[in-house]
Amino acid sequence: MTLKLAWRNLWRNKRRTFITLAAIFLAVILSTLMMSLKEGVYESMIESSVGSYMGYVRVHAEGYWEEKSLDLSMEQSDEVEYALFQHREVDGSIPRVESFALAASEELTKGSMVVGVDPTLEAKFNKLNERVVEGSYLEDSDRAVLLGDGLAAYLHLSVGDTIVLLGQGYHSASAAGKYPVKGIVKFGSPDLSKQLIFMPLKEAQWLYAMPGKVSGLILHFNQPDRSEYVADQLKKDLGAEYEVMHWTEHNRELANMIKTDRMEGWVFMFILYLVIAFGIFSTILMMLEERRHEFGVLIAIGMKRMRLAAMVFGEVVIISLLGAFIGMFGAFPVCLYFNLNPIQLGAEMQEMTEDYGMEAVLRSSVDPGIFIQQALIVAALATLIAIYPYIKLTRLRAIDAMRS
Repeated sequence: MTLKLAWRNLWRNKRRTFITLAAIFLAVILSTLMMSLKEGVYESMIESSVGSYMGYVRVHAEGYWEEKSLDLSMEQSDEVEYALFQHREVDGSIPRVESFALAASEELTKGSMVVGVDPTLEAKFNKLNERVVEGSYLEDSDRAVLLGDGLAAYLHLSVGDTIVLLGQGYHSASAAGKYPVKGIVKFGSPDLSKQLIFMPLKEAQWLYAMPGKVSGLILHFNQPDRSEYVADQLKKDLGAEYEVMHWTEHNRELANMIKTDRMEGWVFMFILYLVIAFGIFSTILMMLEERRHEFGVLIAIGMKRMRLAAMVFGEVVIISLLGAFIGMFGAFPVCLYFNLNPIQLGAEMQEMTEDYGMEAVLRSSVDPGIFIQQALIVAALATLIAIYPYIKLTRLRAIDAMRS
């Protein structure tokens, strides 16, 4: 009966109810958009440097990551592949040969990362073919390379020019080669574009004198959020002979930066929640003052204060949940718009973000967890505020209320 009265009371004064609903609705949209933009930036950072190149999980021979030496390369083993694909979250295993080399054009040189890739697998899982902005993509039989656009600009090279590579191969073998530039690739992370050189895997194995060997495997996931759990399981499955690294281990700088920024973000969100709380509190105070005479009459004719307080508490809870629910769905198209149409940063901000290896855009996230989380937080705030009218009504004097 109390909840039934609370529901009916909400619609006796539709304008008051809609004002309160609007306050909660806008609060949910505002908090969701702010959190969505922050999480969207993190997703872009992770995708630019991890998802598109480094990989969420990497598998190497024990000791490789610390030494970065091709002498610690690994054989392409069917047993390892079988262990990887025992986990249904893994939908791809991408072999690579990675090593540093001195890249030279006619007049300039630059230390670069040479990456031997399987063109078919890279196109399938990492969409490397879609990053070609000039020229054409690699084929397995090519004796040619793709250059990052930043590196190509530095060396003054374009499609059809020749690049010379000089490095050290497996067991100190000499690694030297001259290759035509078949294409130019562009990454969201400018830092990657300034140092990467791609060539077919077989050619890289020939260049570094390591046939049948790879420096490591990059795992692709159909559920990236499960990658950390899978990495922990693979460490047990593969044993001490191999090292399995989640991206938070092989890219600690990015992981720590996101963790620190997320903590700072929650401080700003706390301030926003305070503003939201005062906004909701003011609408509830307005409702209490408008109905003060009504409350006095109800107590005077015999309604118990506790039941009256429970009824009003129910009203606030219902309107809070309703407003949060509507706000959650109202926030989705707003966040979806900024996801499909990211905000382009100005020239100064663009230069600063690119220094950190990030794409110079603000793209919102559409992760459902963000919408549910913010709706629940705002609904909880409104419910907490509802304790005030509950206490107020349990102490209400009928005579004073009716004289108001």
